[in-house]
Amino acid sequence: MKRQGVHPAYVVIAAGVAAALHVGKLSPALPVLERALGVTLLQAGFLLSLVQLAGMVLGLAVGLAADGMGLRRSMLSGLLLLSLASLLGGWAQNAYTLLGLRAVEGLGFLLVSMPAPSLIRHLVEPQRMSVMLGLWGTYMPLGTALALLCGPLVISLSGWEFWWWGLAVLTLGMAWWVWRVVPSDRLRAPSPVAVAASTQRAWVLRLRQTLSAPGPWLVALSFAVYSGQWLAVIGFLPTIYAQAGVAGGLSAVLTALVAAVNMLGNIASGRLLGRGVQPQVLLYTGFAVMGLGTLLAFFVWPLAAEGSGLPVTVRFLAVLVFSMVGGMIPGTLFSLAVRLAPGEGTVSTTVGWMQQWASLGQFVGPPLVAWVASSVGGWHWTWAVTGACSGMGLLLAWRLGLRIRA
Repeated sequence: MKRQGVHPAYVVIAAGVAAALHVGKLSPALPVLERALGVTLLQAGFLLSLVQLAGMVLGLAVGLAADGMGLRRSMLSGLLLLSLASLLGGWAQNAYTLLGLRAVEGLGFLLVSMPAPSLIRHLVEPQRMSVMLGLWGTYMPLGTALALLCGPLVISLSGWEFWWWGLAVLTLGMAWWVWRVVPSDRLRAPSPVAVAASTQRAWVLRLRQTLSAPGPWLVALSFAVYSGQWLAVIGFLPTIYAQAGVAGGLSAVLTALVAAVNMLGNIASGRLLGRGVQPQVLLYTGFAVMGLGTLLAFFVWPLAAEGSGLPVTVRFLAVLVFSMVGGMIPGTLFSLAVRLAPGEGTVSTTVGWMQQWASLGQFVGPPLVAWVASSVGGWHWTWAVTGACSGMGLLLAWRLGLRIRA
C-alpha cells in the first residue's frame, strides 16, 4: 500500500527548519531592538549567541540521553519550549529579559536538533539515509535564510513583537504536525532493562571512549572554529548593511542569499566525498576561502569610505563565497564524526560532543566580533577574528588528515 501524505522524515527536517528560524530571527530585528529596548552592540552579540548556551552546556548530555528519553518526545518538548519562549519574548521590556529567554530557546533548539539524525535513521530505508541526512544538514542555513528574508517584512508591517509571536504560533503548529505524523517512541522504545543499563552503565563507557579518543576532539574543535565565525558574520550582516546605508528590503534579500548559499556547500561536500575527494582537502579549501573571503569583505570597509576600496559588488561576492564554500566544512565534519567515532555505539555521543563545541563557537564568536568592532570603531577588523579561526581550522584539518591516514 502506498504511503499517503508527507513522509515523516520530511516533517522532522521541517521541524529542524522551524527551530533554526528562532536562531536566525534576531538578526533582522537588531536595528529595531537597539532603538526600542536600548540594546547595545555587545548585548546584541550575546543575544545572537546565547541561544547556543544550552548546546554549549548540554550537547554531550543530550547526545547520550536522547535515545533513552525518546527521540520524538525530545523533539516535541523542544518545539513547545521554543514556542513558549518566543511567545513570552514578544512582551520583553529590556535586553536582560530577552537574554534569559534566548537561553531557554537554546534548550528548545537543542531538544529539536540533537535527536533528529537518529530519528531520520529510524524513519527511512538504509539506501535513502545518506540523501535524507544530507537534506537534514541544510536545516540551519535554510531556517536562517528564511528568517533573514521574512523577518524584515514582518517587522516593518507589525513590529518586532509580532515577529516573535508569529514564530511562536508557527512552532506550535509544527509541534502538532510532528505529533500527528511522526510515529510514537513506543514503536521504537527499548525494554526497561535496556534503558536502565543505558542510563546507569553504558553511557559512562560511551563517554569515556568518546572523550579519550583524539578523533572526536579534532572534529568538535573544527566545528567550533567554523560555526563561530559563520554565525558572527551572518548575524551582523543586517546591522553592517544598515550602517552602510543599504535599504532594509535589499539588506534582507542580500543577507538571506548569503545564508542560503551555505546549503550548496553542504550538499556539494556529500557529493565530493562520494566521488573520493579526501575530507582534509575539503576542509583546507573551506577554511582558506572563509579566511580570504572575510579579508576581502571587511578589510576594505574603511578604505571604501574614501573611495579607494574594492567595489561593493566584489565585497558582497566575497561574503557570498565565504558562506558557500565554507558550507563544505559542516557536511565534511558530520561524515568524519561517524568515521572517527571510537566505536559503533559512540556515534551519537560523538555528534553530541561536536554539537557542544559548535555551540561554544557560536556563543563566543558574535560577542568577540562585536567587542572588536566596538573597540576599533567599525567592522574593518572583523577579518582578523575570522582569519584566526580559519588558521586554527587549517591546523586542525592537517591533524584530521593524519588521523584519517593512520
